[in-house]
Amino acid sequence: MRIAPLLAPIAALMMALPAQAEKLPLSELSRYLNSLTTAQAEFTQVNADGTIATGTIKISRPGKVRFEYAPPDKSLVLADGQQVAIFDPKSNQPPEVYPLNRTPLSVILAPNVNLGQARMVVAHREDGATTKVTAQDPQHPEYGKIEMVFTANPTELRQWVITDDSGSQTTMILGELNKGVRLSSRQFDINEATERRGNPSGAANR
Repeated sequence: MRIAPLLAPIAALMMALPAQAEKLPLSELSRYLNSLTTAQAEFTQVNADGTIATGTIKISRPGKVRFEYAPPDKSLVLADGQQVAIFDPKSNQPPEVYPLNRTPLSVILAPNVNLGQARMVVAHREDGATTKVTAQDPQHPEYGKIEMVFTANPTELRQWVITDDSGSQTTMILGELNKGVRLSSRQFDINEATERRGNPSGAANR
């Protein structure tokens, strides 16, 4: 897959941003994340092996997120508030399921995001027109970390990079977030998604 055409809109966005910006304080970033009740956006995902995937992300805080991957991928990733399920369209097996609190994504989806919590933020810096914050579970840093990239005026989450417990990195570049959208709780129901995808035996915990 050619990467340049997919990333061209992102490059254009970054060129349109001001050349320099002040570092956004952690209190402002916490306020912003806590204000995200529901949101939807297109995304471009850059995987650890350099492959590219696109799709739609739907967020319902706290705890819920849905990644719908566009064809030819057609994968689905759901977080229902407790677990994260990964559906492989090429498999006839139930989805792989992990505890949400063992993934760095739980930092964004927490009921009360507090980036000022001791040992949560391990890096906070201004980088040109953006503010970058790297956070982790302060009790379990071995679960991995998430680097979030924000722009200002107004504060907006633009992308994140997740480093998992094995050191593998996945970059998620967000399009414009459509906030306050109506999202059905069924869209985050792992059991229903399992049945719809032809795996009536239910999710396989791992």
